[in-house]
Amino acid sequence: MTQTPNDPYGLPPLAEPTASGLGTSATKAESPPPVDRFAEDPRSLGEIASDLLGNASTLIRQEVALAKAEAGQMASRAGKGAGLLGGAGVAGFLALLFASLAAWWGIAVLIGAAERPALGWSGLIIAVVYGIVALVLMNSGKGELKRVKGMPETADTVSKIPNAVTGNEEKN
Repeated sequence: MTQTPNDPYGLPPLAEPTASGLGTSATKAESPPPVDRFAEDPRSLGEIASDLLGNASTLIRQEVALAKAEAGQMASRAGKGAGLLGGAGVAGFLALLFASLAAWWGIAVLIGAAERPALGWSGLIIAVVYGIVALVLMNSGKGELKRVKGMPETADTVSKIPNAVTGNEEKN
C-alpha cells in the first residue's frame, strides 16, 4: 500500500461525491482490498508511548483549561448572586430598622400621651421582643449545627486512595 501525505497508515482515499452523492461507478467497482487492522504500525514502541503520553498531557491540559473557564463563569455568577443577596440584606435591615422605629414610637404614644410619649418603656418593649427573636434563632441554629455530620462519603473514599495507588484494592 502506498502512503499519502494526509494518510500515514496507507488507507485508500474516500470516493469523490457526484451530483447524486453516491460517487462514480468506477470507484465502486474498483474497491480497494480490505485494510488489515492489525498491520504493523511503522512507529516504534517508544514513539507510540511518546504519542500516547503527549496526547494524555494535552487532554489533561485542555480539561484543566475547561475547568478553569467553567469555574470562572460559576464564580462570576456566584459573585453576582452574592452581591444581589447582600443588597437585599441591607434593604431588609433598613426596612426592619424603620419598622422598629415606627413600632417604638407607636407603643410610646399608646403607653404615654401624644404630647409626652413613653419612649423609654416602649424602647425596652421593642428590645425584649428582639431578644426573644434572637434566642429562638440561636436555638434553631444550634440544632442545625448539631445535625451536621461532616462528609462521611468523601472521608471514606479518600481513605481508600493509598491502597488503590499501591494496587492493594482488596484491602479496601
